[in-house]
Amino acid sequence: QVQLRESGPGLVKPSQTLSLTCTVSGGSITTDFYYWSWIRQPPGKGLEWMGAITYNGNAIYSPSLKSRTSIFRETSKNQFTLRLSSVTPGDTAWYYCARESSAYIYDYWGQGTQVTVSS
Repeated sequence: QVQLRESGPGLVKPSQTLSLTCTVSGGSITTDFYYWSWIRQPPGKGLEWMGAITYNGNAIYSPSLKSRTSIFRETSKNQFTLRLSSVTPGDTAWYYCARESSAYIYDYWGQGTQVTVSS
C-alpha cells in the first residue's frame, strides 16, 4: 500500500518561499512510469495542479506557476519537494501530494497540509 505524507510549515510570510516535502512509503518514486504531483486547493476553490516530478526525475510545471515553482526529489529518502517562491495570501491553500498512475488519474494522495500565507 502506497502512502504519501506532506510535511512543512503551516504559516509562511508574504514574499517568502514555501517548501513542502512529500515522503512516500510502500513504493518507490523511481518506479516506471509514475508521476508524483503537487496539487493545491485554495479556500472555496477547486483543485489546482501545480506540477510534478516524473519517475525518471524530470520536473513539469503548470504554466501559471512555472516562474515561481520548483520540484525536485531525493531518491535516497524516497521524497519529493515543492518550493514556491514569492508567496502571497493568494497561495493560501491545502496542499496535497499525489501519485499519477496514468493521465489525470491520481490513485494515491497524501492527507494534505494547510498552508496560510500571512504576515
